[in-house]
Amino acid sequence: MMKALQLSKELEGSLPSLSLTNLPTPTPTLDCALIKIQYSCIHPSDRYNSIGGFPKTSFPRIPGRDYSGTVIALGRDSVDMRSQWIGKTVYGTGGAELGFRMDGPHAQYCVVLEKLLVEKPTSLSMIQAATVGVPFTTALRCLTRARVQADDIVLVLGAKGAVGSSVVQVAQAMGCKRVLTATRNKLDNPDVLLDWDIDVEFLGKIPSLTDGKGVNVVIDTIGKLDIMNAAIHALAVKGRYAWIAAPRGGAPTKLSLNIFEAYRKEIELIGCNSGLATIDDVAEEMQKLTQFFERTLIQARDESSMNVVNLDDAVEKGYKISPEKQTVLKMF
Repeated sequence: MMKALQLSKELEGSLPSLSLTNLPTPTPTLDCALIKIQYSCIHPSDRYNSIGGFPKTSFPRIPGRDYSGTVIALGRDSVDMRSQWIGKTVYGTGGAELGFRMDGPHAQYCVVLEKLLVEKPTSLSMIQAATVGVPFTTALRCLTRARVQADDIVLVLGAKGAVGSSVVQVAQAMGCKRVLTATRNKLDNPDVLLDWDIDVEFLGKIPSLTDGKGVNVVIDTIGKLDIMNAAIHALAVKGRYAWIAAPRGGAPTKLSLNIFEAYRKEIELIGCNSGLATIDDVAEEMQKLTQFFERTLIQARDESSMNVVNLDDAVEKGYKISPEKQTVLKMF
């Protein structure tokens, strides 16, 4: 048996409830591996999933997306695969599957597909490795879909957040010419400050930072319409705007776009949804990111910035609060 968090529903139309329970330790099926989970992060998407935010989630379901741990069993009896993976320390994330349609890693053991197995880089601690999957794969996905190139100037909206800071690092690792930052906090010393008249700030800063040409790529991790309108206007000719967030809580979601300007400049709007990432997408992204980590081109946040919570306390101290520090579950 193992300890696990489990989302369940009493009625089809009701909200899910989250509880700590004891479940049989799963057995890996063909092309799968059983991982003894050491740490697993609670991302905002995990909390959103726990209150019924994702219609695709099936119940009952163990939540969680990112993890670090050790491979202890394989579903197929292959000598080569066993020698390659049994006992190896791995890390990863599950894209649109783990925590939604497959049981996730907020448990002491988790079954994952073999193609998702990635050995943990030595540059990452076990705690750090359990936090990087969602933010860094989302960052890479945005930059890839925006087709960033070495001579691009990239503007990152929300550059101090989990995804935004990952975008800054990955864009630099990919060799982008320059990466500009935009945040709400003056103490961040951003290139663009987002706490006052947005249009004036963009108009006053972007031309001088780009020789009057505008930015080639905007990656938006905030999703506020006033910022979005100003940033789209700051795009260069053939600029690309990729975003992962939208207003919530009943706020307006319809964007006012200057069609004349958009087609004259041939700009592109690119929505990015990590929830649509396939297993193959995630496997490719994690391999690419692992190379960046191994070459120390990108780095995870320091452990001191994380709040480590025991699995026994996960519901009250992990899911029901949203601390400033990133929350990581310790399984044993």
